Amino acid sequence: MGADDKFEAKSDQFTGKVKEGVGDVTNDEGLRSEGKTEQAKGHLKEAVEKVKDAFK
Repeated sequence: MGADDKFEAKSDQFTGKVKEGVGDVTNDEGLRSEGKTEQAKGHLKEAVEKVKDAFK
């Protein structure tokens, strides 16, 4: 996995966790949902990069 791709995936995961946490604190279901979605996006990017690495 390239360093940029790994950073981007981890960044999405972190940003998602923050949004989810803020959504929990403020009782904002939309922000909570957005955070979970962003975390999933980060995990998916990470998985795609691992598959790419496996076929190199």
